[in-house]
Amino acid sequence: MLSQNTIEIVKSTAPVIAEAGPAMTAHFYERMFSHNPELKDIFNLTHQQSGRQREALFNAVHAYAANIDNLEALLPAVEKIAQKHTSFQITAAQYDIVGTHLLATIDELLSPGQAVIDAWAEAYGILASIFIDREEAIYQESEQQTGGWRGKRMFELVEKSRESDVITSFVFKPADGGAVMPFKPGQYLGIYLKPEGFEYQEIRQYSLSGAPANDRYRISVKREPEGKVSNYLHDHMQTGDRVELVPPAGDFYLQAQADTPVTLISAGVGLTPMLAMLESLTEQRASVNWFHAVENGSHHAFAEHVSQLCKQHEHFNSQVWYRIPDAADKAESRFDHEGLLDLNAVKDTISDPRMQFYFCGPLGFMQYIAGQLKALGVDDSRIHYECFGPHKAL
Repeated sequence: MLSQNTIEIVKSTAPVIAEAGPAMTAHFYERMFSHNPELKDIFNLTHQQSGRQREALFNAVHAYAANIDNLEALLPAVEKIAQKHTSFQITAAQYDIVGTHLLATIDELLSPGQAVIDAWAEAYGILASIFIDREEAIYQESEQQTGGWRGKRMFELVEKSRESDVITSFVFKPADGGAVMPFKPGQYLGIYLKPEGFEYQEIRQYSLSGAPANDRYRISVKREPEGKVSNYLHDHMQTGDRVELVPPAGDFYLQAQADTPVTLISAGVGLTPMLAMLESLTEQRASVNWFHAVENGSHHAFAEHVSQLCKQHEHFNSQVWYRIPDAADKAESRFDHEGLLDLNAVKDTISDPRMQFYFCGPLGFMQYIAGQLKALGVDDSRIHYECFGPHKAL
């Protein structure tokens, strides 16, 4: 337990640290990578360059300081971060490194005095222990499951399929011929790469894009123009190649009961966790809506697969929006709506007060969808979403 004196010091100095925000996080990362360059094999340097990881750290530190006397309020955020940390195989020793550089950054930039440094050290120690304990529990849960493991495990690419002009699927089986642990539809898989030409090991998380199977995992990856890993996977990864994977993780997953109506909403490659959910809802007794938005037919992945699923299961309802359909899209009636995804056009199908909403896509799209849902009177308890990369509240 934190002492009252520590709580008071941290809360009183939190506004000063908040004001130093971007400068503090920039100094922290530069200091840490200078002293511990081995961590460049763990942190996503693309997110470093974009500032997304730095912003996420600053938000986490500020939230902790603001709620230091009410740690219960932080538990959802702790779970989300802990799940992501296990995908990076974070260790207790690395928390010590982060703590050392965080405290040094506060001291070097703000010179607040030893009492403040000691209070933040105590507070950080408590927070680190919460994360370490939860992450160890997740590691053990993964290891103890049928087909489970701890750490990295070698897999072989057994199938590579082009789903659209920008999305390709990759199916992996364990190189040891064993089973794989089950996952919850919506969770992601961690992939570790350091092929020739990569300066650092690259770690990425990709949503599992199919219902659980006992001998394989499938991910579906969008080629990003500047995406180092996505371009490598699309251009160079071939069947028979091997790669290290860590167990599935993530706190965003389907939780609906068989008699609960569900609406799945996605844009672009955000359909990947939604597809895993859809394939897992075939035994569902209540209605299931599939709402997907995409640029046009050339970018539309899994179109035929979803269409067949909806034909086979009468409780499935599919509606597709093309933002800029081309002539062929129009001639072949490949879509239901033109323009941006508008829930008012389908509000009669989502009016059940028990309906649960799951959605994923670019941040702007998710903010747009969240706003529409709230305008339609959907409360937060029925809204569930996933951000690719550092989390953001909508």
